[in-house]
Amino acid sequence: MSKQMTEMLKGTLEGIVLAIIAVKPAYGYEITTQLRDEGFTDIAEGTIYALLVRIEQRGLVDVEKVPSEKGPPRKVYTLNTQGSEYLNEFWGTWEFLAERIHRLQEHINNTNNSTTEGE
Repeated sequence: MSKQMTEMLKGTLEGIVLAIIAVKPAYGYEITTQLRDEGFTDIAEGTIYALLVRIEQRGLVDVEKVPSEKGPPRKVYTLNTQGSEYLNEFWGTWEFLAERIHRLQEHINNTNNSTTEGE
């Protein structure tokens, strides 16, 4: 994963993980697997577990310990009301940024095309 991709993910991974949990409650390994299935193949499992600790401490999720067939109980994360509000804000911010970045990209491309055509 490129350094640029890593830096961009730092700002969005929390929202991405909350979006996964919003669809259905999940435990850390399930979340990591889903991220990898979605193409985020270079995200370390430890990164996800550290993020889950942070969102739990911030009160964005509810946690239930569920017995596991193999080993200790699993912590299953469920999005709560505060987490839903945070996720809605995340999507609003994402839409705002994505729209403006897209407009900027189109403007630059149009400027470059007209400069090239005028030569």
